[in-house]
Amino acid sequence: MTAEAAEQPHRRRGVLVFLRDVLIIILIAALVSFVVKTFIVRSFYIPSGSMERTLLVNDRILVDELTPRWTGYDHGDVVVFQDPGGWLPPAPQTPARPMLIEAIDWVLTFVGISTSDAQDHLVKRIIGMPGDHVVCCNALSQITLNGSPIDELSYLNLPEGDTAASNTDFDVTVPENSIWVMGDNRDRSQDSRAHQELPGGGFVPLENVVGRAFLTTWPLDRLGLIDTHDEVYRAVPEPK
Repeated sequence: MTAEAAEQPHRRRGVLVFLRDVLIIILIAALVSFVVKTFIVRSFYIPSGSMERTLLVNDRILVDELTPRWTGYDHGDVVVFQDPGGWLPPAPQTPARPMLIEAIDWVLTFVGISTSDAQDHLVKRIIGMPGDHVVCCNALSQITLNGSPIDELSYLNLPEGDTAASNTDFDVTVPENSIWVMGDNRDRSQDSRAHQELPGGGFVPLENVVGRAFLTTWPLDRLGLIDTHDEVYRAVPEPK
């Protein structure tokens, strides 16, 4: 046996060891990505204009899933939540895709790279927290929280000359473990106001909330933090 022939098994073994190590690295990376997506941060895209000008159609955002578990949510937070039931229209039938494409998309969603499940979620701003009395509107067309008016003009997307925080009147008290949410593009947002006739009364259970949107990541010219406008809600009193 020549020296070259004797080295062949060692070369094959070296290749197999290399491939094994690469596979282990890929599996570990996928597991870490899955844990990050499930418990820490998650990516979504914006499918509609209901949050303009804060968020635009096809923006990509990151959602903090971890911090709210310790600190909770607050007025002004922009949150992503799963449809409480009846908020979104039935998903249209899409042509079946090749199994390989479906498998790749599943893997990418699993590790948090793809956002194929974003179509089952919504993004809005928290206006009312549990126990809050939320009313629209006062004489200045402002929403009041627990009797205190809030000036939202710094972030609302309204037609020129319009200062009304909502063209739909409402008077609600937010139940325990729920929130009242509205889009910044008030005249084009199907939010809590539009779903008061549903069994949930337009409220979003906190258990449906994925997390707080904190960063716009794409397109790059819109890269930046998502403002919660704390100053708008600073004077809101505690619910009675």
